[in-house]
Amino acid sequence: MPTFLLTNDDGIDAPGMQALYQAAEGLGERVVIAPREPQSGSGHAVTTKGPITVSSLHGDWYAVAGTPADCSRVGLTRIARGADWVLAGINRGGNLGVDTYTSGTVAAAREAAFLGHRAMALSQYIRPDLEIDWSWTLRQAQRAIRLLLARPLRPGAFWNVNLPHLEPGAADPRTVFCGLDLCPLDVRFEAAPGPDGASVRYAGNYHGRARNQGRDVEVCFAGSIAVTEIPLDITGD
Repeated sequence: MPTFLLTNDDGIDAPGMQALYQAAEGLGERVVIAPREPQSGSGHAVTTKGPITVSSLHGDWYAVAGTPADCSRVGLTRIARGADWVLAGINRGGNLGVDTYTSGTVAAAREAAFLGHRAMALSQYIRPDLEIDWSWTLRQAQRAIRLLLARPLRPGAFWNVNLPHLEPGAADPRTVFCGLDLCPLDVRFEAAPGPDGASVRYAGNYHGRARNQGRDVEVCFAGSIAVTEIPLDITGD
């Protein structure tokens, strides 16, 4: 029976972790090794100086005082060495296109791939005008996970999955395999008060970001599940 290491960047108590745990039910042994505190936007930061505290909570749930990439490293080398897959998520918010470079969730999957393990990052895009229905997200994640477990994954690559945010009662979305959209985010800042003088605050519009047709941003925003196979080798050779 395969072993699945589950992690995220929203923290071990996040609803997306509960949804992921349930989505992986029946697939094999599940071991949760996730950050003790939220680490959203931490990218591929790792801890190489000083101790990393690992707390056993209940059953096979472990809280790590570190980053998502730390969780993959500690989990795959100390706690769940024989893990067949790392599932990272379900992230609260999309990890599309250039988001993959700053996402801790994606970094956890990438680190697993660096260490020679199959991995998948899953994220739930959130429209500003709709509430999240985690039960719907769970069901769509189940579909995506089972589909991708049965699909060949190239050596040195991992899956990145982004679920759309649909109106209540909408039909199940189709799954589209697509490439990353490397259009830059809307990077704008506005003046903001600060304790030490002038400061600025990010004011970009994530939902109005530029996009290319057929790439993951447009696919997910248009209402489909965007699945991208991301290679570790980005040299183009």
